Amino acid sequence: MFLGPRITLGAFVPDDYAAMYCGANDVAAAKLDGAFRPVNLRDVIASCEVGKDMSRVMLAIRQQVDPKIIGYVNIHNISTVHRSADIGIRIGSENHRGRGFGKEALAMALNYCWNHLNLERVGLVVFRHNARAIAAYSACGFKKEGILRRFLFVDGAWIDLVLMAAFRPVRRRARSAGLERLDAAMRPPPNDPAVAA
Repeated sequence: MFLGPRITLGAFVPDDYAAMYCGANDVAAAKLDGAFRPVNLRDVIASCEVGKDMSRVMLAIRQQVDPKIIGYVNIHNISTVHRSADIGIRIGSENHRGRGFGKEALAMALNYCWNHLNLERVGLVVFRHNARAIAAYSACGFKKEGILRRFLFVDGAWIDLVLMAAFRPVRRRARSAGLERLDAAMRPPPNDPAVAA
C-alpha cells in the first residue's frame, strides 16, 4: 500500500465491489469516459482482479481516515519493451471530486510507474471539455500531445479527445554525477608511473 498525505493506493478487497459496481453504472460519471453501457457485477469484479496479467495494474483509492474506496487508478497497456503505459482514474462520487484526491492519486500512481514499473512514458486521453481533469493532469506533469476530433459519440453529441502524456523526470544531477565518476575512473592516478614515462 502506498501512503500519501491524505489518501492511500492499494489492492482491492471484496468490500470494494459494491461501490465499484455503483460507480461503473453511474450514467453521469460514465459520460466523462465514453458512451454509457450497463456493467454487471461479475465484470466489475473481473476488472478489479488483475491476477497474473502483467499488462495492467488496478489501484484502489482510499482516504487515510476512512477505509471505504473512493475511486481507482487503472494503469493498462503496460509495455516492458517500450517502457510505456496508459493510465485512467476515476473518483467515484461527486462529493469526493474537486477536493484534490484525484490529483494526489495520479501523482502517486506516476511515482509508482517511474519507480516500480520502470516506465518512461505514461499516456492518457481525456474529453476536451473536461477542464477540471485536464487541469489535474497538467498539474501532475502531463502535456497535451494532440486532439482526436469528433472521436466519440456520447449522449447525443460528438466529443473531441485530448491526448496527453507524462515522461519520467530526468535526474540531471545523478546523470552528471555518474559521468563525473566515469571520467574519474578513466583518468590514471596522478602518481601512476605509466603517466610519468
